[in-house]
Amino acid sequence: MLHSRLLTYVDEVARTGSIRTAASHLNVAASAISRQILALETELGTPIFQRLPRKLILTAAGEVLVGHIRQTLKELTRAQGKIEELKGLRRGEITVAMMSGLASNLVPGTVKQFRVSNPRVRLCLTLLTTGEDIQSAVGSGEADLGIGFDFTRGSHLKVLARAAGKLGAVMAPSHPLAKRNQIRLSDCVDYPLVIADGSTAIRPYLDSAFAKASLEPLPIIETNAIEIMRHAAILDNGITFLTPFDIEFERRVGRLVYVPVRELAHETQTLMLIGHERGTSAIASVLAEMLKAMMREAAA
Repeated sequence: MLHSRLLTYVDEVARTGSIRTAASHLNVAASAISRQILALETELGTPIFQRLPRKLILTAAGEVLVGHIRQTLKELTRAQGKIEELKGLRRGEITVAMMSGLASNLVPGTVKQFRVSNPRVRLCLTLLTTGEDIQSAVGSGEADLGIGFDFTRGSHLKVLARAAGKLGAVMAPSHPLAKRNQIRLSDCVDYPLVIADGSTAIRPYLDSAFAKASLEPLPIIETNAIEIMRHAAILDNGITFLTPFDIEFERRVGRLVYVPVRELAHETQTLMLIGHERGTSAIASVLAEMLKAMMREAAA
């Protein structure tokens, strides 16, 4: 295996046609370059340079070798760049497009953890309303990663991770239904309901479940903001319908509880992490791995 320093010596001599000039450019002794090139030619059993009175030119074997050397040096530069990214030595930037409900729950903890080991990387967290918007941002390159629910199959996109979460009733711990192991939709309609509006991924599941139960909900609030659903449930003793992913922080600190709903037992939302099919930067891949771990933990 050729040492990277020797690769650089051979490449520079090939470019300049002179050991002395190459030595000057590389700030090393001409004798050191000459000695190593002679040793390499001895090892290969053939000369790689033809020594003319005023210039060194590549032999046929030298042409083959230098082609390989230049490709190797390019790959080495790329690898070093990725390693620098991984070590956080660069001031890179990662853009993550996400649905609003994830911005104040699952993602912040992962971002905090990422920032500890990569303090010089700038993170841009962009809130988008629909899954189509997130997919478009990742597909166009505006975002490196996208995270949200129930993405459709998109061209130029790759699913990096997925985790399933069942819709259930969400309420304050003091709510009369909070201590039950399971409830029905008919139990919920007697309380103030806060329901996702028609622009959300949640609404079709709820419409189907209420229709099958022959119930017509009369919500006090319809919204596309998960934050409003959570706060209304906490403050107004109401009920909303979300997945465990949406209330991970509130459950952990005891502000909200999640109660399974019989009619929603088979209504599963899929949390998905997506990237571009061509791949992402090394440092974005590190964040993606951390987001994957977060998704697995939240789904457990």
